Amino acid sequence: MQTAKRLEKVKEYYFSRKLKEIARLKSAGYDVLNLAIGSPDLPPHPSVIKSLQDAAISGPNGYQSYQGLPELRGAISDFYKSKYNVAFNPEEEVLPLMGSKEGITHVSLAYLNPQENVLVPELSYPTYQSVTEMVDANVIKYPLLPEKAWEPDWSFFDQLKGNPKVLWINYPHMPTGAKGELAWLEKFVTIAKHHKMLLVHDNPYSFILNEEPHSIFNIAGAKEVAVELNSLSKTFNMAGWRVGWVCGKAKLLQPVLSIRSNMDSGMYYGIQKAAITAMKLDDEWYQRVNDTYRKRRDKVFELLDLLRCKYDKKQQGMFVWAKVTSGTGESLVDELLLENHVFITPGNVFGEAGKEYVRVSLCSPKTIFEQAIDRIRR
Repeated sequence: MQTAKRLEKVKEYYFSRKLKEIARLKSAGYDVLNLAIGSPDLPPHPSVIKSLQDAAISGPNGYQSYQGLPELRGAISDFYKSKYNVAFNPEEEVLPLMGSKEGITHVSLAYLNPQENVLVPELSYPTYQSVTEMVDANVIKYPLLPEKAWEPDWSFFDQLKGNPKVLWINYPHMPTGAKGELAWLEKFVTIAKHHKMLLVHDNPYSFILNEEPHSIFNIAGAKEVAVELNSLSKTFNMAGWRVGWVCGKAKLLQPVLSIRSNMDSGMYYGIQKAAITAMKLDDEWYQRVNDTYRKRRDKVFELLDLLRCKYDKKQQGMFVWAKVTSGTGESLVDELLLENHVFITPGNVFGEAGKEYVRVSLCSPKTIFEQAIDRIRR
């Protein structure tokens, strides 16, 4: 049976392949410490779990609206007003999704034709590129400057050619942990307006080790050209629950709804009710989660010092990005896996510019990082 030509461009996800290798090591009796994947290990708040339980007992089990419960859209709108000081009409400017990763696909299907150009940071979440290629559009990488805390090279945009259709940004930035300044977001909005592009801000890390969360809509005029993806996965430890959304001007969201309504049958009622509860949590929740991540990050810094890697202590999000001092990130990753049975991520997964880097996830208990440190010290 012949497969679609799009698979010639799209490879199996790196972590999918590597986890098979780890499974083989485990089956051979080795205890592998996985410090690579950003899947929160902490539980959701007890009230969130109770909301799901209550809804599962007494709520409906049938299909739900493609646009989500009005109460959920209202909670997202209130969340944006409270946390970002951004106002949305919940009836028209908020569209719930089953995770923001789904949104990357939906936005691409809604806006891109074959051979149209898409701007993606040279280091980025791999799905931006893979989905662009799946819809037969072209990826154009824009450079980031490591010597300037990974600020985009704005001179690239001064010479922009090829009439790009979509521009992807992500702050706090994954994988580098760069916070991203409001001035950067303002420049991106200006660029998108000038070139008549859709600007998509993927914003799932704004509350992780970050005291000043920003939205693209903090920039005046952003609603004319931008949409923003967000989710509960990282902020509320609900990655497997698959709750996210896209927000923006109604005219820009309608094409995404047209795609979404043909691809799923709505989000489970109980999960929507739990999401509403999560977004109403007070500041103590964010402080407790971040206190845990800070303690883990200190251990990751200790681990990286043993590996003689260089890193910026000011980076944000749930990963630590570090530069190796010899060889490549991939060679270091393979060496750690085979000799110490510790798995971290090579930077080239996120783009060729990351070949001298590695990334360590904070999604493991502090004791696991201590075990990894002990193994490396031996």
